[in-house]
Amino acid sequence: MANSLTLFTRNPYDSMQEDNLTSTVVVEKAAASKSADLSLMFRQAMLAGISISIGCVVFLRVGGVAGAVLFALGLLTVVHFKLPLYTGTAGFVMNRAELNRLWLILAGNIAGCLLMAWAMAYAEPDLAEKAGAIAAKRMALGPGQTCVLALLCGFLMTVAVKFAREKSFLPLLFAVPVFILSGFIHSIADAFYLLASPLSLLAEAPAIVLLNYLMAVIGNFIGCNLWRLFSWKLSY
Repeated sequence: MANSLTLFTRNPYDSMQEDNLTSTVVVEKAAASKSADLSLMFRQAMLAGISISIGCVVFLRVGGVAGAVLFALGLLTVVHFKLPLYTGTAGFVMNRAELNRLWLILAGNIAGCLLMAWAMAYAEPDLAEKAGAIAAKRMALGPGQTCVLALLCGFLMTVAVKFAREKSFLPLLFAVPVFILSGFIHSIADAFYLLASPLSLLAEAPAIVLLNYLMAVIGNFIGCNLWRLFSWKLSY
């Protein structure tokens, strides 16, 4: 009888409070989970930037065809460990949420390049001059030229990553030397070259450096998505 009375006399407002509390806990847990996922993605993107930077270092040391081929180890590392790389992700974005995450990936990649540039400035300071030579070539280009060269690199990167995701790595081993030896521009590799260059060089024309780098990012994005102009279908 007492239980029946409790059921009839229970304040409906109490139930509403409990429901609201439950909803709040669920929302907070979802927000915390999302924050953790984004933090992990950023850290993995940093590792991707470091991997590409290692490829840049070996290219600066060896140069030529051999250096371009050895550079491919950086992208192989990214693909094998499924690390988020801007040029390996841009061509596979399918919705606004993924597009928003792409900019987080780009920031993480650049942060990884910055860490690697600092490490090389300490451990191998002579690399700054070699990185500066590449940076100077980039600065000599116009924004339109930069965008076109980056577009071509972006196209090659999507092709290479698509094949690699299907366990076919030979196209990747060709695509990386091809974009390097052709002078095409990879925005993440260029982030390392620029950050590893002498500050005095970049200080000569900071506006040009920033504009051309922005055009490299845009060009890569366009090139990575050239497949959308045709009837191809790419899957993850």
